[in-house]
Amino acid sequence: MEDAIRQQIVLRGKRLEYFTIGWNTLEGLVAVIAGAVAGSVSLVGFGTDSLIEVISGTALLWRMAADADAESRERKERLSLRIVGLCFLVLAAYVTVESVSDLIKKNAPEDSIPGIVLACVSLVVMPLLSRAKRKVGAELGSRAMQADARQTDFCLYLSAILLVGLVANATLGWWWADPLSVLIMVPIIAREGSQSMKGETCDCD
Repeated sequence: MEDAIRQQIVLRGKRLEYFTIGWNTLEGLVAVIAGAVAGSVSLVGFGTDSLIEVISGTALLWRMAADADAESRERKERLSLRIVGLCFLVLAAYVTVESVSDLIKKNAPEDSIPGIVLACVSLVVMPLLSRAKRKVGAELGSRAMQADARQTDFCLYLSAILLVGLVANATLGWWWADPLSVLIMVPIIAREGSQSMKGETCDCD
């Protein structure tokens, strides 16, 4: 790949990560605050995932800053991949502890209209962002970018699960739907985190 073309792709990747950092900072803060107010573990977990994606996005920016240097690029690629994997594992551990705690204590969350709106918006934004990241990752041959795209996919899945849990609680009074919905995703998140730590990310195309 010609250097000029590669640099254009890198620039596109950087823009995607800047957007990821900005969007997820806002999304994370809104979700965590709304979740804390409503007592919703799925909403707080969703917000935590968004803030973890900020770390992942920052790691990817750091990796792409060294793209011109092949040796440095590979070293930072491996480290970035491990950082993304660690973020997955932290998220899996956090939501497991919080969800199990809420199920044991039978903590019923309050209705959260802001949470429902946020989940709906995320369902629109995340697929577009993930698709763009996968394309850049494939063009650059970057496993770290592919892993970051997968993390964006998980944000999409969590948005859908979050929406189901919040709506079920608000309309049917199923308080257990909130923590249980998050636990469904834990094995998948943990597996992806473990693979990323080992440099064994899937082909996201």
